[in-house]
Amino acid sequence: MTHLVPLYVILPLATAFLIPVIGRMVKGFQKTLFSAVLLFLTVLTFYILFSGVDQPVAYKIGGWEPVAGVPIAIYLVMDGLSALVLLIISLIGFLAGFYAISYIKRYTAENNFYALLALMIAGMNGVVLTGDMFNLYVFLEIAVIASYALVAFGIERTELEASFKYQVLGGVASLLILLGVAMLYWKTQTLNMAHISQVLAQSENNAFLTFTQILLISGFGLKAAMIPFHAWLPDAHSSAPAPISAMLSGVLIKAVGVYALLRLFFNMFAIDFQISLVITAIGTLSMVIGVLLAIGQWDLKRLLAYHSISQMGYVVIGVGMGMILLVEGGDRSVASLAIAGGLFHLINHAVFKGLLFLNAGAIEHVTGTRNLKMMGGLFKTLPVTSTTSLGASLSISGIPPFNGFFSKLIIIVAAIQGEFYLLAALAVVVSIITLASFMKFQRYAFFDQPKFSKKIREVPFTMRFSMIVLVILCLGLSLLIFPGVREIILSPAVDVLMETTNYATTTLTGM
Repeated sequence: MTHLVPLYVILPLATAFLIPVIGRMVKGFQKTLFSAVLLFLTVLTFYILFSGVDQPVAYKIGGWEPVAGVPIAIYLVMDGLSALVLLIISLIGFLAGFYAISYIKRYTAENNFYALLALMIAGMNGVVLTGDMFNLYVFLEIAVIASYALVAFGIERTELEASFKYQVLGGVASLLILLGVAMLYWKTQTLNMAHISQVLAQSENNAFLTFTQILLISGFGLKAAMIPFHAWLPDAHSSAPAPISAMLSGVLIKAVGVYALLRLFFNMFAIDFQISLVITAIGTLSMVIGVLLAIGQWDLKRLLAYHSISQMGYVVIGVGMGMILLVEGGDRSVASLAIAGGLFHLINHAVFKGLLFLNAGAIEHVTGTRNLKMMGGLFKTLPVTSTTSLGASLSISGIPPFNGFFSKLIIIVAAIQGEFYLLAALAVVVSIITLASFMKFQRYAFFDQPKFSKKIREVPFTMRFSMIVLVILCLGLSLLIFPGVREIILSPAVDVLMETTNYATTTLTGM
């Protein structure tokens, strides 16, 4: 399995290189190559998950051996958590790219679009797989620089303004992260995450560690657009082309934000109560404030963008409660349940929010508007779009039997069992407000009186295909509640976070 790990970086990078070179000469090359590569990576990730990833697998680039016990090679590390996030990236990336085959015809630079999208996926895969802090920063920059260009892809005033705001705040986040990396290197004289973990375990400078952790929380919190670091997200998500909005919300904020926080604060730093409390508080604020900001929106994509903040809050409070229980010596079964709920919702959010942004793109594609007040009566003219959006709306609102219900239920049950009663109550209230918000969406977009004089017809096949696959997943992922399926997909990732020191020890042993 070790030799398969670098393919996640090599193939998207090669795709990003080949598309501008060959795509100009061969018609349709960019669509075919991108879809084939992402489909292959999706199948490969399923194969790895079903083969089992009980222990981290480290791939050493260049053959460099440790010097005086310090790892100096670039390592790519695959474990249950990274495999889960790679599956999300590959699957949503494939469906977004396939959707774009028809959608992107409204633009004039298909080669640039697919090359940038491949580059963004290569960067995200690198963030997920890298075993050292500096290359985490490098891959993160590859992903976000490509996303800056994709947000501005329409080159209209709103797109350029949104991209500029995204770049400014993204630059601040990158500076904070780079400063945190420099502080860690100054303290530990190493960049390898596993080695940093062992060095820090023998350190007693708590003030230094706390300052470094705050820098990293702020930087990755900005990348993940958590409250109060969220200012860039509504403009960026609403201005980007629909497939990119799906990637930003469904994948990017997870890979370069939430995943990085999980990896660092579970597997590199020793879990600290104060830091756990800060992370949980940020998740709670995001969950509550995000939904309150969303419910008053009439621009469909801005409504969905604010809900991204809110739904990621569920993920963060799930893993945050698990952190608190672990550090306080609480019931490990409840901690495991909370973390499982958070990771389950991470998967679910990628699916239902990716679908909702593709629905929004389909509506805008045929109507030319994102304003809910200017829609209406689309249920009859857009049957696939309306049906899939209804499924996604029920899922994000936590209505059974859709996947969002089960992940929210697990988080709420874990909160009650862990005696986080306020968090449990807030999670229920936020879910009710979310339902009200999406009832508004359904009513004004699909069931109100029609407001269009022109003839409306359903979107092309490639757009319908991606939406149908995602709505099937909104139902199919509910199977993760059953032990047999959960043990294959979810449990390996939960084990990585529960066994906090296992990453460092097994990775260094494999080196």
